Amino acid sequence: MCTGDTNSNLGGRLTDRRNTGQTDGQGGMKNKATTQRQEKRWDDTVDGRSRRAPHWQRHSFPKSVFAAGTAKRTTEILKKKAVLVSLNEDETEGRTTRGAGKVQPPDQPLSAAEWRKLKESLGNLQRFDIQMMTALFTSGAELDIAKSLLNFVAMEKGTLSYELLLQYLVLCVHGGHDAEVFEVYDIMRGSFSSLDTGASSLFIKSFSRTVRWREAINILHEIRKVIIPSASNYGDVIAAAVLHGDIITAWAFYDELIEKGLSPRQEVWNALFKGQRETTEEGGKGLEAMSQSEHQERLLGILLYMRNNQIYPEHSLASSIKTWFESLSGQKWTGSWTSTTPKGVCRCCRSELESIQLTAEEYQHLKDRVMTDIIQGRDVFNKTTPEELEKFKAFVKRKPTFDVVVDGLNVASISNDKNRRSEMLLAIVSELKHQGLTILVLGRKHMLQPCRSWERHDMKLIQQQAHCFFTENISEDDPFLLYATLHSGNHCLFVSKDLMRDHKACLPDIATRQLFFKWQRGHQLVVDGYVAAGKRVRFQSILDYDTIVQTSGDSWHIPYDDTEDRSTYEIPQRWLCLTKH
Repeated sequence: MCTGDTNSNLGGRLTDRRNTGQTDGQGGMKNKATTQRQEKRWDDTVDGRSRRAPHWQRHSFPKSVFAAGTAKRTTEILKKKAVLVSLNEDETEGRTTRGAGKVQPPDQPLSAAEWRKLKESLGNLQRFDIQMMTALFTSGAELDIAKSLLNFVAMEKGTLSYELLLQYLVLCVHGGHDAEVFEVYDIMRGSFSSLDTGASSLFIKSFSRTVRWREAINILHEIRKVIIPSASNYGDVIAAAVLHGDIITAWAFYDELIEKGLSPRQEVWNALFKGQRETTEEGGKGLEAMSQSEHQERLLGILLYMRNNQIYPEHSLASSIKTWFESLSGQKWTGSWTSTTPKGVCRCCRSELESIQLTAEEYQHLKDRVMTDIIQGRDVFNKTTPEELEKFKAFVKRKPTFDVVVDGLNVASISNDKNRRSEMLLAIVSELKHQGLTILVLGRKHMLQPCRSWERHDMKLIQQQAHCFFTENISEDDPFLLYATLHSGNHCLFVSKDLMRDHKACLPDIATRQLFFKWQRGHQLVVDGYVAAGKRVRFQSILDYDTIVQTSGDSWHIPYDDTEDRSTYEIPQRWLCLTKH
């Protein structure tokens, strides 16, 4: 276990000298010098106006709206505040009442007479056999009970329907009863002219974990004649091939999976990393047709795939990756579970992680795509008018470059007290002005009408400290916010609690959406919690580094999932550090 340095005063970024050279050709980015990174730091744009570090950069790490588990914790807190005990009791009572009429399966095998009696007690329920088999599966009943149900149906009807056999197959596959799966396979093959993809997928899963695994390949080929098999279908066959030492077949199906545009399951990667190590330990069995170096390159390619697609391995997969690196013969790799400093320095090896800032080329590409697909998209004028958008563009053009753009209505609503909205917005603007920044506040025209929510005095002070643009009340603020922020340059931040998921979805491809998310994490300021009257506003941390799989040749840094609470827009907080000695 690597504990790292707990000293909070790092004296600037630290760079591992081993990592300052070129990459090893694996697609990793070499670390940049401290001075180059600092030129891109946002706070450098305010030099001469304020020497104090911005408030969000002094905040404790890793407080961030993008940190894994934040969304779930927030939801749980809100539920605790909103749900009353009486409502909980009513909900529990309602669930009990609704569940009373469901089919209750027996707790032991029944004879045909007992099944008939049970069916009659339920009023000769329509589709009794299907509903009962489903209930047996959901309740986790013993296999013998399901078998006794099949015997009863066969005696009563003289045959077993496809649907009933399919439900029984589900129970057998999920229960690991592979011998019974083989029996069902023979019955269905002999009774029906073809199998649907659901049954075929279940047979692939079961056969793949037995000595009859090659039959799963035949079933996969049958599916392929009709549709593209699923990632799970491919994954089951790949794992089976690895388990039985057929590495060539495993990689052939892996390549086919990628060519079909499917995303591999993490279990597949886990099998490949584990399988290579186990095969090596057995003396090279199964690797005759593929050299060790070639196989290693293929596995490193998986890490680059994770990097390019912003995929984070689960802890079990990260453990397999760690063990694989440490088992490589002739190479002295050491893996450690660690974290990073707020400045993006690995607490274990002290090397510097890649910057969250976009390159000039990346920024220009993102700016062009956002302008085309979000701001000038097909539905933009459902949220504003061409005249208003052009008026705003002219407004931005004649103003100085902004350092920060504030979504006024959005951040003002942080306060649950509607009477404090203008006060909240004023507090945020005042804090940013205190940093010596050039501010743009976006709002709506109704905010200029004096009322309890929008005090005239507060709004005047806001307009004295910031440039302001107020849209029509029916207009949406986000396109204006994105335009002003991107137009002002790569240094400009924006303040909003909106996570922009709808806008990111408008972008045309995965790479651009990932670029938008990277830019967002490096530029979005979120107010940290409740702002008490008279207290300074604090912002959540903006991390200086990118949370992505990365390498410098003699080291790998892999962010991994150590929680089941992470939402898709959140990033892990833990890292696997791999260094070569």
